[in-house]
Amino acid sequence: MFNNVNFALASNSNALARLQEQAATGQRIVRVSDDPFASYHILNLDSQNRSFTNYSSNIANVVDMLDVSSSTILNIQQNINNARTTITQIGTGTFSDEGGYRSIASQSIDDILEQIVSLANSKYLNQYMFGGTNTATAPYTVERADNGEISSVSYQGAESSRVVEVAPNVRARTMAVGSDIFQSSNYGQPIFYGTTGVKTGTGSSNVTGDSWLKVDNDGTNYKLSIDDGATWTVVPLGGEENTMVTDSRTGKILYVDTRTITSTGTEPVRMPGTYDVFNTLITIRDLLRNTNDLPAQKLEEMRTLMVSSLEEVNLELSRSLTTVGGQINTLSDLKLTLDDLGSKAQEQSDIISQADIAQISVELSRHELLYQMSMQVASKLLSLNFLDFIR
Repeated sequence: MFNNVNFALASNSNALARLQEQAATGQRIVRVSDDPFASYHILNLDSQNRSFTNYSSNIANVVDMLDVSSSTILNIQQNINNARTTITQIGTGTFSDEGGYRSIASQSIDDILEQIVSLANSKYLNQYMFGGTNTATAPYTVERADNGEISSVSYQGAESSRVVEVAPNVRARTMAVGSDIFQSSNYGQPIFYGTTGVKTGTGSSNVTGDSWLKVDNDGTNYKLSIDDGATWTVVPLGGEENTMVTDSRTGKILYVDTRTITSTGTEPVRMPGTYDVFNTLITIRDLLRNTNDLPAQKLEEMRTLMVSSLEEVNLELSRSLTTVGGQINTLSDLKLTLDDLGSKAQEQSDIISQADIAQISVELSRHELLYQMSMQVASKLLSLNFLDFIR
């Protein structure tokens, strides 16, 4: 009997302690032993919630970066529009070609170029935004002439974007590849605008944007250069169908048909579909200064072509903005879904783990009564002596 009473006291005491702990914490399950099956279910739900929270945080970071990059691209596009306005005004007579106005316009283009290079090398959280996976170094490097002005801009970043997992088996691009944004790569056939007689060769040229093909004659043979005379390609007598001319500075190649050369001079060469923001502005700046001594009529023709070059660049930027905007919308929708799933997982976990205070109150009252009854029985047992048993 004593053992039974002792067991009842311990059982009710443990139940009271457990119920009091549940009432104090508001949790039905404080430790795994309280309900192993429910605890396992709660652990799974909590794990899902943490996973959803991490993914949501990743998306928030990606969206923030995309917002900054979108603003940067938009800023660059506005600068391109300013450049277009500048050279268009010269053509419409708002600025004349006299009185140094063209020089003023070229300086304005140079200032725009400097600003765009700075924007293309922008950072977000101390990482370069437009260098792809290479976020530690500036994606665009410049070479400067003796006067300190930019003479060329080249991309030195990675060719692949950094990606971040934003959902199970779903990845989003974060750090974009600058050459995909600021340069088009729809190679076509080169177009010649000079009077030397040079025509397009049969090979696949990979020069980009605008080039200046110099045609000279050494007294016996014609010779060609697209690196401002740094290197020359000698043309065989009578010419050939596919002469390869290489730019020693970049390694780019221009294939030309030299059989129809009739004179020396500087031949403007355009490669539609390959214009980039930076070198287009460099070409426009130098064109406004007429560094190649083009006649007035040819200068005006090239100015008109430069407007179309800027429009091509502007179209590429618009496409990039549309892509980034679509990515932001998609990721924002995904974040809302993940946040909702996380909330539901947390809600279900709370339902399982939280205590029913009303039920606990009933149970507390019942076990307190049982405990008191057990104490009364124990008190009577302890008050008995040997004489009580033999009576």
